[in-house]
Amino acid sequence: MTEANTVNVPKGDENPVPRARTDAPGGQGGLATPKGNTSIDSGVVAKIAGMAAREVSGVYNMGAGTARALGAVRGMVGGDKSVVTQGVSVEVGERQAAVDLDLVVEYGVAIPDVASAVRRNVITAVERMTGLEVTEVNIKVDDVHMPGQEKDEGRSEDSEQGPRVQ
Repeated sequence: MTEANTVNVPKGDENPVPRARTDAPGGQGGLATPKGNTSIDSGVVAKIAGMAAREVSGVYNMGAGTARALGAVRGMVGGDKSVVTQGVSVEVGERQAAVDLDLVVEYGVAIPDVASAVRRNVITAVERMTGLEVTEVNIKVDDVHMPGQEKDEGRSEDSEQGPRVQ
């Protein structure tokens, strides 16, 4: 039982995609040693992956539009700390992990280069810190951040109305 589970693949694709094994109790990963077991919760892997992805130059934010909006509201209300895992989804098995990321990239960066750097950084961080093998890091680019966009988002209603026509 050391092989990874696979997900359904479209017809014509003969190479199934390996996914992390999720048959460990409670959906947690486990590292067995002769002196005992270590289990790593999926939330831990998600935090590590989120931090590693954000370290890469060219990544502006993470999460789909709705998740980013809800995260901003939560941050204003109660300083929610789940922002680290926003845009991160993981599957953790006994010895393996699979990571899915939703990214917003800066305008002008080469998306394939950013994706490659994010993938490399996430794999390195998760494997080094947890001892789990990362079987895949899937990246979805949801948006491109345009220069000066923060100014537009932060304007008050008065400045948006402009001159009044009578």
